[in-house]
Amino acid sequence: MTSQPDIAQVLTYEIRKEIADRYFGFRKLIEEDSQGLAAGIRRSVMIEEKICLDLVRIYIVLGNYQLIREFFAIVGMEEEIFYDPYLLESETIRQRVFLGIRTHGLTRRGRFKNLILDLYDSLVDHVGHYREKYVELIDEREVIRHEIDLFYQKNDLSDLMGFMRQFDREEAPGHISAANFSGLDKGLEEKMRLLPPPVIEKQLPMIPPLSPSADIRRQLKRLAEMAFRGSLSLP
Repeated sequence: MTSQPDIAQVLTYEIRKEIADRYFGFRKLIEEDSQGLAAGIRRSVMIEEKICLDLVRIYIVLGNYQLIREFFAIVGMEEEIFYDPYLLESETIRQRVFLGIRTHGLTRRGRFKNLILDLYDSLVDHVGHYREKYVELIDEREVIRHEIDLFYQKNDLSDLMGFMRQFDREEAPGHISAANFSGLDKGLEEKMRLLPPPVIEKQLPMIPPLSPSADIRRQLKRLAEMAFRGSLSLP
């Protein structure tokens, strides 16, 4: 004779399954979004490296700190981003960062000026791209944080764990005490709690916007002329 299923056990199983499906389904979505955010941060790091390379090349071409400071003032940079005095002293760095760079112009002076203008145009493009992605990453991180907050507003993890604990206690052997469950629940709850990704500002630097090339072309040419007169050879 086939025994009838225990209705209470069936309901318990269905409730547990619903809770687990709700939690782990949401967790999977958050983890996928967080992985997408991490991939976006890695791509932004690659853009940051291009910005660094642009600036290092400009610093080397300008050749001295006084002209570099003037460059900061012209383009609207308040910080000496990626600047190190050693850059101006190392012949090895100079050779490496200018490997494959081509110059254009009929005269040595013309090529020198065009090189600085081209490097600055490249810098503006990379900074603009970086700042666009930076804002997108901040928005993505905020969406993830908001979704986690919203989930916990609708699904208190402590309540869910307490509800699960109630069923476990009913089924547990008599020698397992409430204290045992309390310790296990606390550790499990901490592991299960979803945390938002770290703030973007702690992972990537904020790089300020630069003056458009067309607005400062005359100043850049004057700066290039001053650097050229300093007898800096073309890389």
